[in-house]
Amino acid sequence: MSELWTNSATDLAGLIARREISSAEAVAAHIARIEAVDGMLNAVVVRRFDEALAEAKAADEQQARGEPLGPLHGVPVTIKECFDVTGTASTFGLTTRANDRATADDPHVARWRAAGAIVLAKTNLSQLMIFIESDNPLYGRTNNPWDIGRSCGGSSGGEGAIIAAGGSPLGLGSDIGGSLRNPAAFNGIVSMKPTTGRLNDTTRLETYAGQTAIVSQEGPLARTVADTELGLEIANGGRDPEGVPARTLGAAKDVDVRGLRIGYYEHLGSFRSAPALARATRESAAILEEMGAHVVPFDPPGVDHAMNLFYGILSADGGRGAIAVLGKGPRDKRVAALFDIVSKPRAQIAPIELLLKLTGQRGLLEIVRNYGYTDTRHYWDLVGQLETYKATFAAAMNGVAGGPLDAIVCPPGGLPAIRHGAAADVSVAGAYAPLYNVIGYPTGTIPFTRVRADEELGRKPSRDSVEAAALENERGSAGLPAGVQVVARPWREDVAFAVMYAIESVARTHADYPTTPVTPSYAHTPAPA
Repeated sequence: MSELWTNSATDLAGLIARREISSAEAVAAHIARIEAVDGMLNAVVVRRFDEALAEAKAADEQQARGEPLGPLHGVPVTIKECFDVTGTASTFGLTTRANDRATADDPHVARWRAAGAIVLAKTNLSQLMIFIESDNPLYGRTNNPWDIGRSCGGSSGGEGAIIAAGGSPLGLGSDIGGSLRNPAAFNGIVSMKPTTGRLNDTTRLETYAGQTAIVSQEGPLARTVADTELGLEIANGGRDPEGVPARTLGAAKDVDVRGLRIGYYEHLGSFRSAPALARATRESAAILEEMGAHVVPFDPPGVDHAMNLFYGILSADGGRGAIAVLGKGPRDKRVAALFDIVSKPRAQIAPIELLLKLTGQRGLLEIVRNYGYTDTRHYWDLVGQLETYKATFAAAMNGVAGGPLDAIVCPPGGLPAIRHGAAADVSVAGAYAPLYNVIGYPTGTIPFTRVRADEELGRKPSRDSVEAAALENERGSAGLPAGVQVVARPWREDVAFAVMYAIESVARTHADYPTTPVTPSYAHTPAPA
C-alpha cells in the first residue's frame, strides 16, 4: 500500500474496479504521501482527510453491493483552492474570506465526484490567481518539489507541486493566462487548457465579473496524458454532453498522427525561450515527423499585438474589480505593485512609459503601455481588435505552404521553474502561454526533458530588467523539467491529446525524462544555512 501513490489515476481506477486494492487503501496511501512531503512543499492548504477516508469506505461498500462504478470510482484527487467543494473555504488567498464555506460543489468538481472521485484536499494558489507563483498572505508560499528553492508556478501551483510529488494523481485547476500550463511545465507534469467555452471558470471571484472577451477555463493536471484526457472528459460531462450548444469532445484514439500537419516554433516574440525549452520543442517536432506527421516551421502573426490585447483587456477596468475584492486585507507584494500601477490614469502612466523607454526597459514598457485606459469605448475597441486577431491567426494557420495546420508544438513558456519572488521581474516570461488564452485555442503541456548543465545560460546580459532577471533565473536551472506545449484548433482537444500521446510515448524512453513522482529536495539550490 505504501507505493500506491506512484500509480496514475487510470491505473488506480482499474486496480479498485478489479478489487486488487480498496478505495480506502488508495486514499490512505495518498494521505500518507501528502503528510510525508507537504512539510517541504506547503501545497495542500485545505485538508479533508477524515471526510475522504469516510467517503472511501462508503465507496468500497457501494462496490461490495455490486452497484455501478464511475470511471474514477474510489480514486483520490485534489482541487485548486478557488473551486467550491461543499463545506470548505474558497478564499483565493484572501484573509478576509478565511471563513468562507461553500454550500455546493463547483459544477466540474461535482462531475468528478459523481464519477466516483474522492477529494482529498484543496491546494495553494497565487492571491487572486494573478501571477505565476503560488503564494499569498493567508496560506504562504508553495515550493517546487524538484527544487524547493524555486517556485511551483501559478496560479494552479499547489496542484502542480502535489501531483508531481505523488500526493495526488489528478487535480483540477484553471487558466486565464497560463495558470494550468505554467505549473505543469515548472513541475514536470501534464495539463490541458480547453477551448474557451468548454469549461468556463465558475469560481465566485468577482475580479473579472462580466469580462467575457478572455475567459478563464477549468482544466485537469496529472502525471500522464491518459489521466488528463480522462479528467477532461468527465469534467466535460462525457464525450457528448447535453446542453446547447453541445460541447462534443472527440477521443484521441480516433486521431491518426500520421498525416497531421503540425507547425512548430522555438522562440516567440522578443522574449527568447531558454535553450532546454527550445530543444524540447525541436526534438518533439522531429519525433512527430518520424511518426509520419508533416512538420513545418510556423511564425505566429502579430504576437506583440496579441499581448497588448491580453494586458489591455484584463486591465480595462483599471483594476477596480480586483481592488474591491482585495478590500482592506493584506495584499501579496506582487499583487499590490501590479494594482498600484494598473489603477493609475493615463496622465500618470505616460511619464512612467517615458522613463522605461529611456532606461531601456523594453519588457516592462510593452506591458505598462496598455494600462490607464478605463473608458468603455477603449474596451470595446480592444474587443473588436481581438475578434480581428483571431481571424488573422486562423488565416495564418490556413495559409501555411502545403496546407492548413492541424496543430502547433512550441515551448510552454520562456523559462524553466523560476526562483521564488521572481514573478514580478519576469512577468509571464513572454507570450508563450497567454497567446492561446487570447485566441481561445485548446492547449496542453507535457514534460519532455530536463535542463542540461550547458543549457543554463541562454541569453546575453542586458540592461533590460526582464531579460536580466530571466538570465539570473536560468543560472542553476540544470536538472529542472523542460516541457512542450501542444496547441490544436478550437474544439479539437482530441487532436492535441493525440499529438501529446505521440510525444509522450517517445519522451518517456529518454534517460533525461523528468520522471514523477519526485521527492522534494534542495536538488539544485543550496539549503539555507
